[in-house]
Order: sequence, then C-alpha cells, then structure tokens
Amino acid sequence: MQPWSIGVFASVDAGLGVHLDVAKELGIPSVQVHAPHQETRTKAAADAFLKRCQDAGITITCVFGGFEGESYADIATTARTVGLVPEATRAARIQEMKEISDFAKLLGCPAVGLHIGFVPERGSASYQSLLTGTRDLLDHVAKNGQNVHLETGQETADHLLEFIGDVGRSNLFINFDPANMILYGTGNPIEALQKVGHLVRSVHCKDAKWAPLDVRGTAWGSEVALGEGDVGMETYLRTLLDLGYRGPLTIEREIAHDRDRQKRDIGTAAALLQRLRAEILK
Repeated sequence: MQPWSIGVFASVDAGLGVHLDVAKELGIPSVQVHAPHQETRTKAAADAFLKRCQDAGITITCVFGGFEGESYADIATTARTVGLVPEATRAARIQEMKEISDFAKLLGCPAVGLHIGFVPERGSASYQSLLTGTRDLLDHVAKNGQNVHLETGQETADHLLEFIGDVGRSNLFINFDPANMILYGTGNPIEALQKVGHLVRSVHCKDAKWAPLDVRGTAWGSEVALGEGDVGMETYLRTLLDLGYRGPLTIEREIAHDRDRQKRDIGTAAALLQRLRAEILK
C-alpha cells in the first residue's frame, strides 16, 4: 500500500463499524475490522470475508476485539465494564482475545487490537494481575506471528507508556486515536502522540470536541465529523509524518444509529484526508 493509504473501521457482523460494501463503494483500500460474534469466528466465515475483501481490493490491517457486557454509557460505566481491566471477566476476555487472534490469523492479518480498559494504579494488586494476563495474551498472539495494538484514550500517555514498559513484551504497540484523548479528557492529543509516537503502529482518524472544563474527565466530550472538532487534522498528520508513521489512516465514525450520515461523513473524511495527504506529502 502507498504511504498513508485511506482506511475505514468496518465490521464483519458485530460492532459499530461500517459494512464492507461502504468501503468498496467509496473506493477505500484498507479496513480495520471488529471481530465477528463468537459463533461466526470460523474458517468458513474467514474465507468468505477474505474473498469479499480480495474481490474489492481491500486489505485487512487489524482485527479489533470487543466483549459482551461492555458499555460506553458514561465514563464511569466504561471504567467498570470495558476491556481486560474488570477482574470478574478478565480471564474469559483474555481467552476470547486469543480466539480473536486465531481468527485474525485465518484472515492473514498481522495485528489484533482492543481497548484494554482503565489501567489501574501502578503497583496495585489489580495492576500486577493485569500485567500477568496481558503477557499471557501477548505470548499467544506472538505464536500467531501478530502484534497487539492498544487503543488510546482511557489513560494518559505517560501511564500508557508505563504499562507497556512494565508488560515487557516486544509485540505490544499502540493504535492512536486522537479523538479519544479528547472524549475521555486524558490529554492533548498532539502532545500525547509526540510522547507515544515511537510505539504507534496504527491510527484512527476521528474528531471530537472537549467537554466543558469543569466536567472534563468525568463527562464525555462529543464526537463530531472529521475536521469539525478540536484535534486539528493537519497538525495531527504533520506530527505523524515527523514521527515516521506511514501506515494507513483509518477513519472511524461511531454513529451506527444513522448509517446514511455515517457513510456521508466517511466519504467527506476520506476526501479531507486525501487533500491533506497530497499537500503534506508533495
């Protein structure tokens, strides 16, 4: 693929991603995909989806995991339910991520991604247990010849770097989502990117507006169409260039309740990224 090829977050049969037909219609050459439901993580399903991608000239760059029982209703609920952090579901979710890694291998995909959740305080018993579980997952993924990409947003850049360093595995990297830093109120996205850039192996192109200062970090910011928020897409791309990132620019627009608007916003986002890419890489 060419540097900064345009991508989109899509779905097989689960999650908020767009249908593959949307990527095909818009001429988008790569996708990250949300892993399908457990009962459809089969070789037959993988073969069928891969053929559809190949027929459309689409490359699968990362398969993302998500879990039953997760809720993004508000930040407190997200902290309680999302990712590998909740202790009651951790073992089962690690096992499910191993199965998702096996499914991604059937697709020939070199990376799996996830929100790990709100990483506990460094040195706590829960933190130590999370390190052990994450290492176990990474060792399985490594046997499949894959990396794990942790999506940003729920931690500050500094805490995320501490966690990755403490895990101590060579196949743990970052999927950088600038809008999530704003939505969660965890830091300026450009400053965060500059700190973690050496570990970024995939990115989302998504935009958002900050929550009011008095509730930032406890109440959501708001996701908006690309170019209409506080990320600053040209600065974002120029920072990626300075950091040496040349991988896909994967558009994510999480409004599955309004498929027409989702498709329209993705088309507009693709045009914006193509224009900025031409200007910056000329």
